[in-house]
Parts: sequence; structure tokens; C-alpha cells
Amino acid sequence: MTDFSQTQFLTSAVGPAGFPPADRPEIAFAGRSNVGKSSAINALANRKRLAFASKTPGRTQAINFFDLGPAARLVDLPGYGYAEVPQATRAEWDALVGGYLGNRPCLAVVVVLMDVRHPLKDHDLHLFEWLRPVGAKLLVLLTKADKLSRSAALSARTTVLAALRARAIHAEVMVFSAAKKLGVEETRGLLQDWLEQAAGNKRPPV
Repeated sequence: MTDFSQTQFLTSAVGPAGFPPADRPEIAFAGRSNVGKSSAINALANRKRLAFASKTPGRTQAINFFDLGPAARLVDLPGYGYAEVPQATRAEWDALVGGYLGNRPCLAVVVVLMDVRHPLKDHDLHLFEWLRPVGAKLLVLLTKADKLSRSAALSARTTVLAALRARAIHAEVMVFSAAKKLGVEETRGLLQDWLEQAAGNKRPPV
């Protein structure tokens, strides 16, 4: 079983030439800037400073790779949806992340993070459409769930599930809070199961 506590930073890449060999299953984390992606990665690894959030949204324009023990990797994609950056910078993001998502044969799972209070923004929907041909498993984490009551967070989950199904997007959806450790164990367990599937298949079955 994959031990998330073994997660160690491997390398940063600004293009495919810097990607490590595609020799093991990878879990990629994607989400809008400031959605809590770094906090989620740290919570899953049970570490405080493994992944770092940029103080300026949209500033981080590299893909960070982490070894997840000896048999898998975790991949932190730069945030999207930022408003105060030049169009050229957004184009660079599209080229970098699109190049990774569309051409990475070992990509097993994509974790899409959305603020539970503001899910399914245009950039999120654009990402889901981008992921249709990829063939990886999809997990949606509704982050910052501690900012809502339990009933409101669960209601948001129901709404997101219905919206994704209406678009024929097949994904697991979990309520998540890194601060309160809500959904952390469940997320680890699901990702471990999917990685075990990927160990016997180049991609887990959709």
C-alpha cells in the first residue's frame, strides 16, 4: 500500500524536457489559484511544509513532482483562474499543463480542487472538458469545508455531483478541509486504491 508519509520533493519542470521518466503511476493535483491545493497535499502527506503556496496568485508557473514512495508520484500543477496576469502568462500555463495532461502516459488520477463555497467556475468546467480524452480517474475535492456548516457542505457536494453527471463527467466528489483534517483519510484511502489498480494497468479503468 502507498504510504503518503514517504512523499518527498523530486523536481520542478517548466516544460516536458524537465519531466521525470514516465515509469510509475502519477496523481496530478489541479485547481484554481488559492483553492488550497498546497494545503491539501501537505495534509495528505501529513507534512507542514512539503508543498508551498505562492503568495502571488498565478506566479507559480512550474510543475512540481514528488516521489510518493518508490512506486508512484504526486504532481502539483500550477494554479489557474488568476485574473491579474498577462495573457501571455495564461498561454504559457495552457501550454505547460496541457502538454502534461495530454501527453503523460503514466497519469493515473487527476484530483481537481474547488472551493466548496464557489465550485464549478468557468475555468473549472474548462479543465473538465480538457480532461475528457485523458482517461485518468477523476477525484473532486471541495476544499475549505470548515468554512461552511456540515449540511451546507454536503449540499454543495450534491449540487456538484449532479452538475458533473449532467455533463457526463464521471468523478468521485469529497468534502475536504485540510485545516480540520476533514476527508483526509478518505481521500488517502481512495487514492491508494486507485494506485493499486494502476499498478496492474497502465491506466486505471474508467
